[in-house]
Amino acid sequence: MSQPLRLGIAGLGTVGVGVVKIIRQHAAMLTARTGRDISISAVSARSKDKDRGVLLSGYAWEDDPVALATRDDVDVFVELMGGSDGPAKAATEAAIAAGKHVITANKAMLAMHGQALAEAAETAKVSLRYEAAVCGGIPVIKALTEGLAGNDITRVMGVMNGSCNYILTRMEDSGLNYQEIFAEADGLGYLEADPQLDVGGIDAAHKLAILSSIAFGTKVDFDGITLEGIERVSIEDITAAADMGYKIKLLGVAQMTGRGLEQRMQPCLVPASSPLGQLQGGTNMVVIEGDSIEQVVLRGPGAGMGPTASAVMADVCDIARGLNIPVFGVPADTLTTSQPAVSTAPAPYYLRMGLVDKPGALAKIATVLGEAGVSIDRMRQYGHADTAAPVLIVTHKTASASIENALQAMETTGVLAGAPVALRIEEL
Repeated sequence: MSQPLRLGIAGLGTVGVGVVKIIRQHAAMLTARTGRDISISAVSARSKDKDRGVLLSGYAWEDDPVALATRDDVDVFVELMGGSDGPAKAATEAAIAAGKHVITANKAMLAMHGQALAEAAETAKVSLRYEAAVCGGIPVIKALTEGLAGNDITRVMGVMNGSCNYILTRMEDSGLNYQEIFAEADGLGYLEADPQLDVGGIDAAHKLAILSSIAFGTKVDFDGITLEGIERVSIEDITAAADMGYKIKLLGVAQMTGRGLEQRMQPCLVPASSPLGQLQGGTNMVVIEGDSIEQVVLRGPGAGMGPTASAVMADVCDIARGLNIPVFGVPADTLTTSQPAVSTAPAPYYLRMGLVDKPGALAKIATVLGEAGVSIDRMRQYGHADTAAPVLIVTHKTASASIENALQAMETTGVLAGAPVALRIEEL
């Protein structure tokens, strides 16, 4: 039997406690699967006296996570504090410099500093693993770096934030508006302390940046993502989309094009019958397309104690087995700097607008669309009780620039009762 693998855990919130529980409950199973005993030497958190529902007195305590990361009796530093900078980054850097392996669930830190950390870890010949940083319990990092390593990846897309998916599906199920369901989700504890990380799409974009790097061999480029949250999605949009056979999702898409790396995180319509369209509640889903496998769909819980701690333990087990692969699938010094690209690929679009109730209003809109080169596939006009007539249009495939030109031209027609809404329809 090899020497035990000794962990130092920084951060004893939901995930940290979950890791402690798994190690205690499944010690024999973990040893059988890895050939090594897995133990916890020391822990660190903001408060030593907080009741976390699990006994921690058997572990050494460090107030300073940097001190924890450099202890002689720690082989693997497990960073579960969060935050792109500050103590999490300092302790991670200290652990690598001290020759310790690192496991983190910190998507923000990797999205902002992944390249430098990867280079440092590979120079030190230690592992930096982060399965828990992307989509909770879904093994998408392992899928991309190992299971699909023989594929030229062509596209990665998915629903990567369970809180946003909960809000959008609850709006449809309940018929309540965004503000009401946002308050509900916040009250249930589904949102980050800064809710903008969730509803603004930032959390999901961090994940997309990491997946893009692995999939396309590029340096992590969070700033290159076209980003829009779900705040402007109305219950009218959700109801209208459902009426036309679609669901609205906060969808991340990354693909390499001849112009550069296209990365976008924004509300899109997807067919209601598709796997993404059927995704409910806080569940995540990642769709990976490659030249040999065509399409793989990974679905599972995107957060929570059990799923995220499970992902941490997958990395622990790999380190215990002696697996050490490049952080982003290929050596960090071979990752290329991508050229950010805005999508020019034609796609159908969903348009919703209110028109003033006067003759010729709809004809003016149709003329504007035609002059911009936008062809109408389907159109519906609903009855109305006030002065604005709701109109829905689904276009044929068209370039995003044509849609933008049409929207600008609509503002000059004098027939709009409010700002029109345009959402891309993603074909799967």
